[in-house]
Amino acid sequence: MTLNAASHDRQFALAPLDEKVDHVRGLPTGRLIIEYGDYECPYSRQAFHAIEQVEQQLGRNVRFAFRHFPLTRIHPHALAAAAAAEAAARQGRFWDMHELLFHRQKALEDGDLRGYAAQLDLDVAAFDRDRAGTAVADRIRRDVDSGLASGQVLGTPTLFIDGVVHRGGYDPPALLAALAP
Repeated sequence: MTLNAASHDRQFALAPLDEKVDHVRGLPTGRLIIEYGDYECPYSRQAFHAIEQVEQQLGRNVRFAFRHFPLTRIHPHALAAAAAAEAAARQGRFWDMHELLFHRQKALEDGDLRGYAAQLDLDVAAFDRDRAGTAVADRIRRDVDSGLASGQVLGTPTLFIDGVVHRGGYDPPALLAALAP
C-alpha cells in the first residue's frame, strides 16, 4: 500500500487466532467464534449469554475466543475491566474473571475489581501490579489494534465465525443458524 492510497484500496484481514496469546476455549476441531467485546457494553453482555448457550448446545463443535475492544469514549470502566481480565489471566483465571465482569457489569469500579480478584483467590497485590503494568496494556492494545486492522470491528460486540465477520443477530438462534453446517 502506498502512502497516498485511498482507504478503499487498503487490504483488511482478521488477525489469525494465536493459541499462545488469545483467550480461547473449546477444541481446535470446532467452528470458531471470535468476539471483539467490551465488558461495560450491554450488547456484549447479551452476546456473552448467547455464546454461553451456543457452547452448551454445540459442545465440542464450537470454540470461542474473546478479544478486548473497550469503547472508552462511552464506557468509562471498560478499559479497567479489560485490564482486570488480563491481570486475572496472568494468574490463570481469565475465564473466571470474564464471567464475573459480565455478570456484574454495573459494578466495575476499582474496589469492585479488587473484590472480584479476592473472590477468585487471586494474589491481589500481583493483580493490582499487573493491571497497572505495561504487559497488560500492551495485550489489550494488541486486541484493539487487530480489531481496527480487520476493518470490520466498528463497535461491540463484533463477531467473526471461522474468520468471516458475522453481521446477523447474536442471539442463540441466529448464532446456531450461522454455525450450522
